Amino acid sequence: MMHYHDEVWGVPLYEDQKLFRKMILDINQAGLSWQTILNKEAGFDQAYDFFEIEKVATFDEKKVEELMNNSAIIRNRRKIEAAIHNAKKVIEIQNEYGSFSKYLWSFNQCQVMNNEYNDEREIPTTNDLSDAIAKDLKKKGFKFVGSTIIYAFLQATGMINDHVTSCFRHQEVMNLTKKKRTDCK
Repeated sequence: MMHYHDEVWGVPLYEDQKLFRKMILDINQAGLSWQTILNKEAGFDQAYDFFEIEKVATFDEKKVEELMNNSAIIRNRRKIEAAIHNAKKVIEIQNEYGSFSKYLWSFNQCQVMNNEYNDEREIPTTNDLSDAIAKDLKKKGFKFVGSTIIYAFLQATGMINDHVTSCFRHQEVMNLTKKKRTDCK
């Protein structure tokens, strides 16, 4: 968990495949501990073809059954089917907006939302940004994308900086994001 926090969590991501991967991992985390997902991370990567969006979008019923029998991942049919369905929706967004990244980052004008929490107990589980993105994703047909899951996703992908102010990562992320991005890759 420490390595994940110190090296991965909250670092801004702009690549579609990495964003898709994080979204699917956060969907699978629903109702479980994050440690469970971290323990199965390598299994997810193998099972989901390293989250290559175009490949996941072509998974068929035979692949669903294969995943349902794969103990290296979370074997929840609804979550597996949501990953496949959402891959197809990501491709639609890529076609409409140029990239999944550009679409997501546009909700906050390509800027990280830098919060100033002193204690982890202050950090919410949703906010206006996660509400807006979840609502739009649902409108576009995505599954398993409630505001709480999206808030966790936004934290993990660095769109929201929720490192507490005493954490060394808080200032690092702020320094990384001081320059406004205009391209939203």
